[in-house]
Amino acid sequence: MTDSVLFSSFDWAENTLQNRMVLAPMTRGRAGADRIPNKIMGDHYVQRADAGLIITEATAISEEGIGWVDTPGIYTDKMVEGWRSVVNRVHEAGGKIVLQLWHTGRASHSDFHNGNLPLSASAIKIEGDEIHTPKGKKPYEVPKAMTFDDIKRTVQDYKKAAVNAKAAGFDGVEVHAANGYLINQFLDSRSNQRTDNYGGSVDNRYRFLAEVMDAVLSVWDKEHVGVRLSPNGVFNDMGADDFRETFTFVAQQLNKLEIGYLHVMDGLAFGFHERGEAMTLAEFRALFDGMVIGNCGYTKEEAEKRLSDGDGDMIAFGRPWITNPDLPTRFKHNYPLESFDDPSSWYGGGVEGYNDFETYREKSGKDAMTSLT
Repeated sequence: MTDSVLFSSFDWAENTLQNRMVLAPMTRGRAGADRIPNKIMGDHYVQRADAGLIITEATAISEEGIGWVDTPGIYTDKMVEGWRSVVNRVHEAGGKIVLQLWHTGRASHSDFHNGNLPLSASAIKIEGDEIHTPKGKKPYEVPKAMTFDDIKRTVQDYKKAAVNAKAAGFDGVEVHAANGYLINQFLDSRSNQRTDNYGGSVDNRYRFLAEVMDAVLSVWDKEHVGVRLSPNGVFNDMGADDFRETFTFVAQQLNKLEIGYLHVMDGLAFGFHERGEAMTLAEFRALFDGMVIGNCGYTKEEAEKRLSDGDGDMIAFGRPWITNPDLPTRFKHNYPLESFDDPSSWYGGGVEGYNDFETYREKSGKDAMTSLT
C-alpha cells in the first residue's frame, strides 16, 4: 500500500474530502431523449463515490444550451428530481458531488433547437469538425451573435440552474467556462469579435462570465462554487495569441470573488492550440488562493508531483476512471489498470461501456475461479 499524497484529506467548503482525487466531468450521453438523470447514471456515480470529489458530466442549463445527444439537463422539475436521486445515493455512499453548469453555445446545431441557430458571442462558426445531432453527423453552422436580451436571458438561465442544483442537494456547482463552449467563446478573442461592451478588451470579454458568476453567487455561498478553464485547449476551435493575457486576467478576477475552487485543464491530452508556451498549473496557483484542481491526462506519478510541489490541491482523472471504477483503490495498492484506449462504447446507449467495468477484486476473483476449473 502506498502512502501517496493523493490519499491525504483536504478541507473544502466545510467538507473534509477523503482524498485528493477528483472524478473529472465526462459527457457520456446516458440520460436519454428526455434528458432526465436516471438509475444507471446514479449507479455510475455511486461506483465512483470514493473520489475526494465528483464533478458531474456537463449539464445543460436550458434547452438553448443543449449541444449533445442524450445529455442531462437541470432546467425542469423532473430533471431536478432525477438529479436529487443521484445525489442522495452518492451521499449515502459517502461521496461529495458538484454539478457542472453547461451551455454549448456555437458548439451546437439547429437540429437541437427546432431549426433555430445556436447562440454565440459572434457569428463565427467552428472550423475543422462536425457535430453529432439527433438527425446524424453534420457540419457546424454559423451561429447567431447574441443580443443583449439573449445575454440577459442566458444569465438568468444560469441563475435558475444554480437554484435547481441547490434544490437537488448538490454540494456545489461548477461553471463550465472551458473546452470551447459558450463562456469560453466569449473569453477567446478569435471567437469573440464583438464591438460592444462584451468584446474587444479582455475585461469586456470577461464581462459575460462576470455576470454569470454574479448570478450563481446570488444563489450559492462562494465557497461552494468553482469554475473550469482550459487555457491551452484547442477543442471546438479555441485558442488565440493573447491566451496567456486572457486567462491570467480571468484567474485574477475569479480570485477576487473568493470562490471555492479553480479547475484548470493544464494538461495537453485534449489538444493544444500551440499559440505560445502552454500555461502551467503552477501559474494558476500563483494567481488563485482557493482550491486548485489540475486536469487532463495526468498519471498517478504526475499528479503526486504536482501536489507535492504545491502547484495544486486536487487532481482530476477522467478516462482511467471510466474503465477502472475503483481507481483510488488501484492507485492506493498499485494494482494494474484496465486499458482505457477504446472509446467505442463510451458515448450513448445503456450499461455497456458505462457500468459494466469490474473492480480489481471482482476481476481477480473471477480469474481465480477460472484457474480452479
